[in-house]
Amino acid sequence: MAFIDLCSDCAVRDQALCGSLDDKELRALNTLGQRRHIHRGESVVWAGEESVICANLLSGVLKLVASTADGREQIVGLLYPADFVGQPYAGQADFTVTALSDAELCVFPRASFERVLEDHAQMERLLLQRTLQALSDARGRMLSLARKSAEEKVAGLLLDMAARAGSNGCRATETGPVTFDLPLTRGQIADVLGLTIETVSRQMTKLKTAGVIGLPGGRSITISDPNALEERAEAA
Repeated sequence: MAFIDLCSDCAVRDQALCGSLDDKELRALNTLGQRRHIHRGESVVWAGEESVICANLLSGVLKLVASTADGREQIVGLLYPADFVGQPYAGQADFTVTALSDAELCVFPRASFERVLEDHAQMERLLLQRTLQALSDARGRMLSLARKSAEEKVAGLLLDMAARAGSNGCRATETGPVTFDLPLTRGQIADVLGLTIETVSRQMTKLKTAGVIGLPGGRSITISDPNALEERAEAA
């Protein structure tokens, strides 16, 4: 009974893969997993090493990092609460997964989780859908890097982070602007978008001056006019 209560308190149960399981199935899954807290800057998966875990991200933000032969790193993706971490059926991890903030994971041994997937077609199907969506998102980022202007790139990334990280933000009123902390520094935003820090800063200032966003201080950002931000992200 304690386990069911724990799951009912989980903020991402309905959005995570395990949301497709009933209470009996969740109890069986729980015998395989454990909660794990990680600190900002801590890695849970290392590229090139054996892929040994799978996990649901319960809170916090993680980054997926690829490295070149000479040690340079590139952020290739972000993971938010309810996202899946790890690569079932893969012997070796392709990316390093590192916490951008303090985070909590529900972790399972990869081999055991694979057996659960084989017994639960609905969860396996949901994982496939998310994998295909991640592939689609990656292709969208390739288009952004290759064809979009600096303004479109910054506006598009802010929209994406507002939709994902903004779910943990705050509003002065129910329908008012949302304020949240950016999970990336401006330097990291520049790396993701293939821009310089100076260009990112100029674009953020431009959006602030136009009243599209607010910058209260630190990493906080307010999406003051989401429609205008969307228009700038898709400008011809």
